[in-house]
Amino acid sequence: MGGRDITPTGHAKQAPVQTSSKELREVTKDSIGFGIIGAGSIGPVHADAITAAEGAHVACVCDILEDKAQALAEKHQVPYTTSLEDMLARDDIQAVSVCTPSGMHHTHAIQAAEAGKHILCEKPLDITLAAIDEMIQAAEECSVRLSGVFQYRTMAGTLKAKQAIREGKLGKLALGDCYQKYYRAHTYYASAGWRATWELDGGGALMNQGVHGIDLIQFLMGPLARVSAHCRHITRNIPVEDTAVAILEWECGALGVLEGTTSILPGYGLHLAVNGDLGSLSLEGGNLTAWEIPGEEAVEAESEDAGDTSSDPLGLKATGHQAHVEDLVAAIREDREPLLNGREARAAVEIIKAIYLSSREGGATIELPLSYDDDGPGILPRLGGPRLEW
Repeated sequence: MGGRDITPTGHAKQAPVQTSSKELREVTKDSIGFGIIGAGSIGPVHADAITAAEGAHVACVCDILEDKAQALAEKHQVPYTTSLEDMLARDDIQAVSVCTPSGMHHTHAIQAAEAGKHILCEKPLDITLAAIDEMIQAAEECSVRLSGVFQYRTMAGTLKAKQAIREGKLGKLALGDCYQKYYRAHTYYASAGWRATWELDGGGALMNQGVHGIDLIQFLMGPLARVSAHCRHITRNIPVEDTAVAILEWECGALGVLEGTTSILPGYGLHLAVNGDLGSLSLEGGNLTAWEIPGEEAVEAESEDAGDTSSDPLGLKATGHQAHVEDLVAAIREDREPLLNGREARAAVEIIKAIYLSSREGGATIELPLSYDDDGPGILPRLGGPRLEW
């Protein structure tokens, strides 16, 4: 696991206190100090979630771009640095939020684990199964907790749906469908050099945006047995997919359809439907929109506003992330696994990798689980050509 130092050296600096900012919650002696690794678009969401969470506080911000690190640090009145090594050496940090480009997650998470820091890692955990398994192994060997982030899992509607399925209220499941129709402009893909690259984004509409819906539908339906799929870049000049469709076969015997795109206008968000021989339900994001179970009154699930990122990638709110922060804090204190541990967060990536493999194989049916040999990039049929390599 060597060769992980990809950040420049530097020294922690104290960000000037912003007298105009709102008063921060008092930090208690048993509060868990978090370091933010990466102050780009998702780093501020993690920082807001940590600040709002009970039992946690932001202790330091790290980014290789000093202006980004300083801006986020000033907002939260904490030190900042351009050196990950310096931040991980701080005694006032017990956990980190990994908010760097997806293909760097395993590098930074493993560095944190080896420094004895617990880890909250933004989705996806990483872009290959091999890298994810290295993260999981490092966390176990270093006796630290590793948690992923899928904020829709934390919402009341999702939990009510999961309980209903677990209790058999829908009967024998027949269909489990996921539709995630988003819009991302050309300017989004041009906003950072790592976006829409196989090397650091690991894919497109599915790996970056659709991973949320894929995690949520498999959380409800259980493990996926096999999949056949087609992925294409139809409207965007990018090497990864902007549109994908798949036929799903769940281990429980049910079938399903997956549609994921960032190529349509407007974006319609995330819609899931689960149908059984005794009842059906559907969700928009994590909010229940249909509850059709004979003999039961409609469930009045609390509508939670997690933000709308269907057309605006900056429309995300921190409420779901806050729940993950508080669960990781509880896991640290109670010496237990987080609810969304590394193996749980891995499942969605494996499904996406199976979809990509099927697309490369011209829509062939792919059985799960996958091997590392099936862990490569690419979506277009090889047509007799060589297998794409990293």
